[in-house]
Amino acid sequence: MSTPHNEAAVGQFAKTVLMPGDPLRAKFIAETFLENPQLVNSVRGMLGFTGTYHGVPVSVMGHGMGIPSIGIYSYELFSHYDVDRIIRIGSAGSYDPAVKLYDVVLAQGAVSESTFAKVMSGYEGDITYPSAALNDRLRQAAGKLGIPLAEGNVHSADVFYRQESGEKPTYWEKLRDERNCVAVEMESFALFHNANVLGKEAACLLTISDSFVSPEITTPEERQTCFTNMMKVALEAATMV
Repeated sequence: MSTPHNEAAVGQFAKTVLMPGDPLRAKFIAETFLENPQLVNSVRGMLGFTGTYHGVPVSVMGHGMGIPSIGIYSYELFSHYDVDRIIRIGSAGSYDPAVKLYDVVLAQGAVSESTFAKVMSGYEGDITYPSAALNDRLRQAAGKLGIPLAEGNVHSADVFYRQESGEKPTYWEKLRDERNCVAVEMESFALFHNANVLGKEAACLLTISDSFVSPEITTPEERQTCFTNMMKVALEAATMV
């Protein structure tokens, strides 16, 4: 049986799902890396595919933008489709001069102003955490592939276009200096919380697409197809389960 947001039948998703924000990035990953990928969901254009990678079943599906969107899709994958682990593979903006364009970041925690966790389950904290075991597998995969990882907390922002107050230090400098947030994205806080509540595994790999400390920025086309290092690390980790 499907859900209101996913037409796949139970059993059509692998136990490991890679989730980019952009459904076209999911399509690119499936067509580029997976053997015999099959489209299992296209509701609302949120494409999901299942195939194999080096013989291991793997699914890839978009999750959209923002905490509410990934909150819905990841919850349904975990609870309805009995997915065991989700690796978010997304883009991020750097808060740290040492974390540069195209660097791959492994999230150690997700700090957020969102009330998602409080409303969802009564959790009052402003940071959620990934699976330590899954993060270890991602580190091992990155080492095997020779792909360096930057690590630190990430800021899971509720707002993309923020009205600046003019105060110094800025809000993002405080998050960097006081909470060890090396980059900003918009989803991991909810993904980690859903996994923790449901007894599942979740992790997040990010590729730096722009920066708060540098004028560099990637194009939409580059964000869709050129973030291959984090894709390879996530896929390699999926074979280690």
